[in-house]
Amino acid sequence: MTDGSDITLEVKNLTTRFGSAKTGVTVVDGVSFSLKRGRTTALVGESGCGKSATALSVMQLLEPPGEVIAGEVRLGGVDLMRLGDAEMAEVRGRRIGMVFQDPMTSLNPLLPIGDQIAETLTAHTDLSRHEAKQRAVDLLTRVGVADAGRRVHDYPHHFSGGMRQRVLIAAAISCSPEIIIADEPTTALDVTVQAKILRLLYDLQQAMHASLLLITHDLGVVAAMADEVIVMYAGRIVERADVDTLFHRPRHPYTKALLACVEGISDRAAALEPIQGMAPDLKDPPPGCRFAPRCPSVRDVCRRQDPRLAPYSARHDVACLLVGEEAANG
Repeated sequence: MTDGSDITLEVKNLTTRFGSAKTGVTVVDGVSFSLKRGRTTALVGESGCGKSATALSVMQLLEPPGEVIAGEVRLGGVDLMRLGDAEMAEVRGRRIGMVFQDPMTSLNPLLPIGDQIAETLTAHTDLSRHEAKQRAVDLLTRVGVADAGRRVHDYPHHFSGGMRQRVLIAAAISCSPEIIIADEPTTALDVTVQAKILRLLYDLQQAMHASLLLITHDLGVVAAMADEVIVMYAGRIVERADVDTLFHRPRHPYTKALLACVEGISDRAAALEPIQGMAPDLKDPPPGCRFAPRCPSVRDVCRRQDPRLAPYSARHDVACLLVGEEAANG
């Protein structure tokens, strides 16, 4: 999918389990992808498909009983999965910045927001406490917080949801990281605020020439922001393509179903079609293709054979037996 020249982060066969080998659940199952400098990769899929677990695995922020049991996450040739806690703490904030879904639970309610941003700066730079505080004012101004010199002393509850998200973004970019991971950054915000936050993320990413991993279930956001799209289902990647290809020439039945149930993306003349059935229980996934019980094109072979992600065309990978047959037959 990439030529390797501009790759900032490379994830290979990432596998994450919650619980023991016998009774646990594999929520991220052999996931592989790359991020490229200055480009946005969107990770999409239904709730519970493994999107956030993938991001937390990359950042080594999983809470027990979550555990990465296999795979590599390479940043600058170093496998992050082999780093200790102290070494990984150096990576977080300095080289990878993360914007979490809920800013109210991500920010410390007992500390002024300026102190929280300054804390990241003093941990990863040579700035003094005073210099870090001034830098925090500059960052808040950069992300659109008015009267930042005064508001740097305010606490998180003094800010609206949109302003708290701007504070999180300021903290995430404070050390000019190579990679920004944004996990559902606009879920709790109203539509007008969402647009402003997304525009802010885009402008900052372009100015920093950083890689952006955007985790979302909103395909409208994906269409506006992404260069490449990764579709996850039941812990696995089922399709990966550039954004134009994925929206205009989707191949996996699940991707087609996602697009068909989103207003403004599917054919306006056709009625919206919800995806029938439920995602599988990952404690006991079905044999064969995990989407087979919900797939309108299912065949007997789909219930027996487990499809793997494979090239369909240039820069377009699909995990579907029927699509694989189609590609083989030209």
